[in-house]
Amino acid sequence: MAIRVGMVSLGCPKNQMDAELMLAKLETAGLEIVADAALAEVVIINTCGFIESAKQEAIETILEFAQLKKEGQIKKLIVTGCLAQRYKQELADELPECDAVLGLGANGDIADIVSAVMDDNAVYRFPSRQCWSLDGARVLTTPSFFAYMRVGDGCDNCCTYCAIPHIRGRLRSREIDTLVGEATALAQSGVKELILVAQDTTLYGKDLYGESRLPELLERLCEIEGLEWIRLLYCYPEHISEDLLRVIASQPKIVKYMDIPLQHASGKVLEAMRRTGDRERLTALIAHIREAVPGIVLRTTVMTGFPGETDEDFEELCEFLQDARFERLGCFAYSAEEGTIAASMPDQVEEAVKEKRRDIVMQQQDRISQEWLEAQIGKTVTVLVESFDKYAECWFGRTAADAPDIDGKVFFTADVPVKAGDLVQVEITDYMDWDLIGECV
Repeated sequence: MAIRVGMVSLGCPKNQMDAELMLAKLETAGLEIVADAALAEVVIINTCGFIESAKQEAIETILEFAQLKKEGQIKKLIVTGCLAQRYKQELADELPECDAVLGLGANGDIADIVSAVMDDNAVYRFPSRQCWSLDGARVLTTPSFFAYMRVGDGCDNCCTYCAIPHIRGRLRSREIDTLVGEATALAQSGVKELILVAQDTTLYGKDLYGESRLPELLERLCEIEGLEWIRLLYCYPEHISEDLLRVIASQPKIVKYMDIPLQHASGKVLEAMRRTGDRERLTALIAHIREAVPGIVLRTTVMTGFPGETDEDFEELCEFLQDARFERLGCFAYSAEEGTIAASMPDQVEEAVKEKRRDIVMQQQDRISQEWLEAQIGKTVTVLVESFDKYAECWFGRTAADAPDIDGKVFFTADVPVKAGDLVQVEITDYMDWDLIGECV
């Protein structure tokens, strides 16, 4: 009888790609994948270790399944992902409940490792990250009508607050032909929305080809029959080119949506972060993007409480965000991460101040977002249907302005047959919180 294996993947879509590749290797080896990890014999926890809150979630998840192991509900526990890569031996020493702790480079051996732990062998393996191929078959963990596609891994930006280069290494792009082949197969399987991810998507291809090849990749993806929407996440502002904007504006399959993690607007704070720009240049960039791609929806992420951030710096950030009026925005309080330059900088900001500033930003953004939502009333928009909400007794889905899990939804009634994965026209009649309400037309 096949060993039952469950996967719990935490963190971002890039980590999810690792989980999907591992699931395919387990399936190929003849192991049984169970959706509910608590019903498995072996549980693999694919951890995130980016910031303190993510680390805490990972530890709590490990301890939760360690308790199930103690009670005999599961037999073995394997930990991999960013937390394991980052803390290696510390994790093995402090969590003896884990039967295996794996660095990213060991993910390709996951089927053999499951067999080893079932034979009561402890496995602690941390080979080079280069041993883990970014290519290969995947078992999708998203609904059948959309999928993420990782164009590369690692990062060369080396921002002073970020541990990703330490965890994931330098930029490793995937070959264009490989990506086009994978996207074609996804489209043939029924995927309608393809979401491109990397630590910095805009730098795609620079390590392989000497320059960013994202515009070329996008044009080739747009030729694939069956794909309806192509979405870009994690576009660094300093790498947004005229060529990229031209392709986004001219290709109807590319949704007019861009996620641009700016982090701040104060030139002094950005310089300390090893990021380029200042309020004036970022204001000009946002205006240029909106002019080059009419109707584009922009999402950004900003950080409060970076070391040395003064009241004046914070006020400059708020004024910039008020003027830029991002349709989508996330804000988090700076987290001092071990091994990063920023963690040892002077003038660390008190936790209460960081959090208060974060709350002020989100309150301001709430007002901006409510105005944008109100402006949608009366419009007819295309919605990718996700599912039926039996409690609200209506369907829900996303517009081109909504990335999965991070943006809002559209809840709508329909007098015609509708199913998950359909693209339908919905007239917006109202909104509630961050979501739109409408009727299928």
